[in-house]
Amino acid sequence: MNRNLFAKSKFSLLITSGAALLLSLTACGSSGTVPGGNGGSGPVGLGAAGTFVILAKTAVSSVPDSIVTGDVGISPNAATSISGFALIKDATNVFATSAQVTGKVYASDYAPPTPANLTTAILNMQNAFTDAAGRAAGYTELYAGNIGGKTLTAGVYKWGTDLLIPTDVTLSGSATDVWIFQVAQKLTVSNAVKVNLIGGALAKNIFWQVSGAVTLGTTSTFEGVVLGQTAITAQTGAIVHGRLLAQSAVTIDHATVTAPGL
Repeated sequence: MNRNLFAKSKFSLLITSGAALLLSLTACGSSGTVPGGNGGSGPVGLGAAGTFVILAKTAVSSVPDSIVTGDVGISPNAATSISGFALIKDATNVFATSAQVTGKVYASDYAPPTPANLTTAILNMQNAFTDAAGRAAGYTELYAGNIGGKTLTAGVYKWGTDLLIPTDVTLSGSATDVWIFQVAQKLTVSNAVKVNLIGGALAKNIFWQVSGAVTLGTTSTFEGVVLGQTAITAQTGAIVHGRLLAQSAVTIDHATVTAPGL
């Protein structure tokens, strides 16, 4: 075959193949489904923070009656910064209980080994935030910070803005897939909105690393571990399957918070 003719044929084939690939990617984007795998990211290690369903540094408050399944902790602030739970101290003074909590409540001013355990848990929580923030993003500024109505496969997603979920969003993947959402500003889930999991996706493998305030709207249903640098608020009737881990305060209002896997 003539060499010039062969070169032209090969070039045409490359162009055709590239156009077909671009068309395929465009079609995926227009459907509201983001393709891809887990981006090479494993789960964020929570360490001792992973033993708590709610963990905060400055305050934990409830508007009764909330329903919490799992342990609750606060440090370095003391038990006086836990409100609305009607705590009953155990005779050992190592922990307290509450009618709203299926689990134990720990504070930095309780008896040893609680203070040291909480110091470790808080440090691990902060390290987890840093870990999640440092993962290489596979998707940036997706849908201009509004993922309502979309279906997202596993991966690392990054926004330099607020992230808004005004309508239901779906996370599609297997039981081993991992999602990490890096949000530089606020995360807001609107009232009655649901985060749906399909394909075997698990709440324990979903991490929301948020530098601004997190607001879960009234009667919303939320999935995953929130690593908040500021305040986390679950408004009236919100349902959370995951963990609320805040470097400031956690507020729940007649909300249900259940550790993943329970």
